Amino acid sequence: MKRESTLKRNKVEQKVVLEQLRKIPIVQIACERSNIGRSTYYRWRRDDEKFKKATDEAMQDGEEMINDLSESQLITLIKEKNFPAIQLWLRQHHPKYRNKVELTTKTAEEEALTPQEEKMVREALGLTVTEHA
Repeated sequence: MKRESTLKRNKVEQKVVLEQLRKIPIVQIACERSNIGRSTYYRWRRDDEKFKKATDEAMQDGEEMINDLSESQLITLIKEKNFPAIQLWLRQHHPKYRNKVELTTKTAEEEALTPQEEKMVREALGLTVTEHA
């Protein structure tokens, strides 16, 4: 009887944790708001594959919701002519404004391969080796 009531209580607590993860996808906060310990959360994940899958999905939902909120706030800042917000948006969404990396190097003069080295390279690359007479 006790085992059955514990299982029911755990299911209710797990449901609350999942709701919290959908709101804020941070395990510590979800556990605090659900009044369960982190160790309990991770034990449930370890012992219950269905709960583990549900928490992964809830975290994904929460992250997508936070991304939507963030993008909405960013657009509000852009409308208010906030230059860092405009700059961030352009860097992330327009190839012309992306961060660029320029590499320059100095190379030494190339040394010519010996005929033996050239033959080995061609064989390694599967190219036919032709003998020069």
